[in-house]
Amino acid sequence: MKLDIIKNQWLDIVFEGRNKIYGAYELRKANRSTTVKALIIGSVIFSLAVAAPLIASLLPDSEDEVVNNDIKIATVKIIPKKEEIKPNQPPPPPPPPKVDQVKFVKPVVAKANEVTEDPPKIVDLKDKKVGNETIKGDPDAVLTVDEPVGKGPVTEIIQEDNNVYNTAGIEVKPDFPGGIEKFYKFVGNNYKTPEEEGLKGKVYVTFVVEKDGSLTDIKVLRDIGYGTGAEAIRVLKKCPKWTPGEQNGKKVRVLYSLPITIQSAE
Repeated sequence: MKLDIIKNQWLDIVFEGRNKIYGAYELRKANRSTTVKALIIGSVIFSLAVAAPLIASLLPDSEDEVVNNDIKIATVKIIPKKEEIKPNQPPPPPPPPKVDQVKFVKPVVAKANEVTEDPPKIVDLKDKKVGNETIKGDPDAVLTVDEPVGKGPVTEIIQEDNNVYNTAGIEVKPDFPGGIEKFYKFVGNNYKTPEEEGLKGKVYVTFVVEKDGSLTDIKVLRDIGYGTGAEAIRVLKKCPKWTPGEQNGKKVRVLYSLPITIQSAE
């Protein structure tokens, strides 16, 4: 008879006539169930060992940051950003004056064909100011109002008026002793015409009558050559003092222009 050692039939043959109460019989009898249990437990442990990395990846991270619900809110004052001033920027142009201003052409000694800009006419300077450029006045210009005077001691500061006025817009014009005709006569008697045949034309000269009546800043705007301009300067430097011009009751400097007609004897 063929025996299957897996089954318990062989146990009865081996332990026939022996004490079956002995522990070896019970152990061998329960061997099949023990082996099955061991196989199942081992399979479970092996499966857990293989699946451990996958299970670990599915578990939530225990090092996650803990949310702090205790939040304190503080009011922060934001300082406004200061505007950066760009260097080397030209200042804004000044507002137009209330009275029209006419550009004063600086006298320069030059020949007639080299003159690029003529001085303004007397008619153009009437009721206008003289300046470095021609500016159209704004009759609606707002006059600046002085700030209220404080309670401290008052010191009167008198600013000397060194502006050069034109004869067209001045209250009291400067005058030569004896009148303007005497001045023309003085120039005619002292001016030496160059001995050049056929010399003819006009010499334009400007000068400033100072507050003391002396003549300064003598300039030849146009001459006809042959020393005619230099001779005009020489004569005016010998001129006696004038009666100075006045504006608002004060002596001021006044610009005067003089045309000298030259005509040599033929």
